[in-house]
Amino acid sequence: MSIRVFRNAAMHTGDDRPAAQAIAVEDGLILAVGSEADVRAAAGPAAELVDLDGAAVIPGLNDAHIHTAQYAHGLTTVDLAGTRSLAEALAKIAERAAGLRPGEWLLGGRWNSNVWDPPGQPDRYALDSVCPDNPVALPTVDGHTCWANSAALRLAGIDASTPDPIGGHIVKDASGEPTGILRETAMHPLNPFMAATDLGRLLRIGQQNLLALGLTSVHDIDGEDCHQAYLELKAAGDLKLRVHKATRLPHFDKALAEGRRTGQGDDWYRIGPLKVFSDGALGSHTCHTSRPMTGGDQGIAVQPYDELVRLFRTAAEAGIAVATHAIGDQANHLVLDAYEQIGPTPGLRHRIEHAQHLQPGDVARMARLGVMASMQPVHCTSDMDLVDSLLSGHDLASYAWRGLLDAGAVLAFGSDAPVEDPNPFAALYAAVTRTRPDGSPIGGWQPEQRITMAEAIRAHTYGAAYAAGEEDRKGRLAPGQLADFIAVDVDPYADSPAAVLRTQVLSTVVGGEVKYQRGA
Repeated sequence: MSIRVFRNAAMHTGDDRPAAQAIAVEDGLILAVGSEADVRAAAGPAAELVDLDGAAVIPGLNDAHIHTAQYAHGLTTVDLAGTRSLAEALAKIAERAAGLRPGEWLLGGRWNSNVWDPPGQPDRYALDSVCPDNPVALPTVDGHTCWANSAALRLAGIDASTPDPIGGHIVKDASGEPTGILRETAMHPLNPFMAATDLGRLLRIGQQNLLALGLTSVHDIDGEDCHQAYLELKAAGDLKLRVHKATRLPHFDKALAEGRRTGQGDDWYRIGPLKVFSDGALGSHTCHTSRPMTGGDQGIAVQPYDELVRLFRTAAEAGIAVATHAIGDQANHLVLDAYEQIGPTPGLRHRIEHAQHLQPGDVARMARLGVMASMQPVHCTSDMDLVDSLLSGHDLASYAWRGLLDAGAVLAFGSDAPVEDPNPFAALYAAVTRTRPDGSPIGGWQPEQRITMAEAIRAHTYGAAYAAGEEDRKGRLAPGQLADFIAVDVDPYADSPAAVLRTQVLSTVVGGEVKYQRGA
């Protein structure tokens, strides 16, 4: 590969060095970065010149928590995000159902009955009224509750005699019949039916969308079908996005038998952590809290504490880092207890995914233990009203980005798409303002936890790379690093957060090659 010089740009390197004007790339790595004169001298007279027309350049953004298979699958299914009533949701479902083949599943979801007018959990009979013959399974926006119709329940073998599984709940009516609402592990019998049939094709579509948003790397949290599909994409030379791939708990034994280790692979595809759930979600009232939420719920402990310790120790001894979902303050407290109990694990960076509501004393403890805070800023601005409603009066550090950074913890930002939009500029805006896109509430929600734009970008670049043990390869624009960067029409270090929210990506470069060009 010849040397290529990207020039005429305001390049922010992501570290303490001053902004640069040019960057030279050779064999997928950064050769030099600095003034145009210095970079061109290092590159030599034969270098190919690429003019960036005065754009701002930052390191490629890295989503530390995304479900790329679910995201890609959602591009072709019914999307109930934004529906404001049961009737509106049913109208969308009926429209999609009209085009189904006999026996075909109707999938999608992302509904949120907390914002419906009136609020309230739907049931299978409502789904039966618009789709009586085809099976329907529709997870909520947080992915912790599924709404299924009667046909889907029959295929999954769920009826009045089916007991609640460990870590889950089959909601039943007064006569003992399932209502069609399945919580947490009670959803698992539906998983085989909800898998995408041509996941490789969908991932190809999905990665183009993500590249257009400025993402050059992702930490994928989906299942074994996604793992296999990415390996096939890589073998075919079709992988354009760098992937750090988590292993889901149902496939843990298989991963152990295969000798998988965190960090195995190459710069395009590496094995990531073991994903474990310790609780549910706030919107589903299943996050594990130390005090009752409004209404009396204290959530669900998906894994008993002793099992958390066993899983963490088994994974660590096998060279696998652990990424544990924890939203409620008690879940976070117990996960930190378990990480502390297994002791130091050199070379492995354990994580808490979401870490939304912490007991104040656990902020410093998280930093002391070196546990990564893998967080999604848009969750804060989406859920602030729900937090005020359900956790009012609780002494918590909620979405405590400022507190965690000040304590010395490392933040790794992501989106949790398709729970939220994968647009990373929405995350940067939320982290800096703690307001919704319309600017409310004025001054931000719990504004003492705001961070600077530079800190937010670092969490979405270097922080995510650090969580994966890849900080020596990505997250900054420096010689020897992977040549992953984006050119954008807004300078996030100089322009307002509102302008950053509206950012358009002009080009996305991965390994020195332009993988996305706006208008091309």
